[in-house]
Amino acid sequence: MKKGYLGVDIGSISTKGVIIDEDNQIVAQKYMWTEGNPIDAVKRMIRELNKQVKPLDMRVASVGTTGSARKLIGVMLNAGIVKNEITAHAIGTLSIFPEASTIFEIGGQDSKIILIDQGIVVDYAMNTLCAAGTGSFLTSQSKRMGLKVEEIGDLALKSKKPTKIAARCTVFAESDLVHKVQTGHQREDIVAGLCSAVVTNYLNNVGKGKTIKPPIVFQGGVSKNTGVIRAFEQEIGEEIHVDANGHLMGALGVAILSKKAPPKKTFDFNIADCEFETKGIECDQCANHCEIICFYKGKELIDAWGNKCDQGAKLVHRTTH
Repeated sequence: MKKGYLGVDIGSISTKGVIIDEDNQIVAQKYMWTEGNPIDAVKRMIRELNKQVKPLDMRVASVGTTGSARKLIGVMLNAGIVKNEITAHAIGTLSIFPEASTIFEIGGQDSKIILIDQGIVVDYAMNTLCAAGTGSFLTSQSKRMGLKVEEIGDLALKSKKPTKIAARCTVFAESDLVHKVQTGHQREDIVAGLCSAVVTNYLNNVGKGKTIKPPIVFQGGVSKNTGVIRAFEQEIGEEIHVDANGHLMGALGVAILSKKAPPKKTFDFNIADCEFETKGIECDQCANHCEIICFYKGKELIDAWGNKCDQGAKLVHRTTH
């Protein structure tokens, strides 16, 4: 039976999963919305991946998780490695673009820049609270114009003179967009302006003070938008490389990292049928009043976190026994 390696990138907006073979080639993949329930999203993803690998006679030898809910899902899947997004994205990208020096990553609610020197991450930055340089901004503005977000990129490419949209924050951008619509700007020029606004906000926020060197790789869900790709190339004056699986780089990277993780229990796709639940308790054993999260598989407590001292651990033990 062949060995496979599962990588899961679980974010607030989307959940990505891949299974790779010994040569780091993706043999199964799934991208879906998290919908505010990471546990349910991962269960649905596991079922889909299982369908894809069944004909391959493959077993999952190890699991890795990354993303905002990486600890929770790492416990759920008994992951051998739980890694931050910066490392996971860098490893995934370098497996496809080994010469990459700069990584632009724009997702649904966050964005990041990763600078690499000879295969080693030397600097990075992530976005602030403003969403003007993220996918959610494009999604909300496309709905405002009666467009599907998937239509924006191709429509933007038709523009000969992109409309200038205020890019310094989401609120200003929205009011400026309404004004431009009311004053008769062409739709393709407005969406091209939105793509440029995303790029401007990204470079002035996430990329501020960073030395951007080619080769440049663009990934994340927004990398599917051809209008944003063109805007980056026009602004920077460099070619932007985009892989067809650019939205899966975090999952790919942590799957690769999992290959060297200490062995854990054999992964079973039937975990998608198990019941998981989180319960919060407030510890009153000291002045910290920590909020402790208890994670259950069925009625079995499998992990707990949030306590800052041993008193919290003792409380969890007493509460669950």
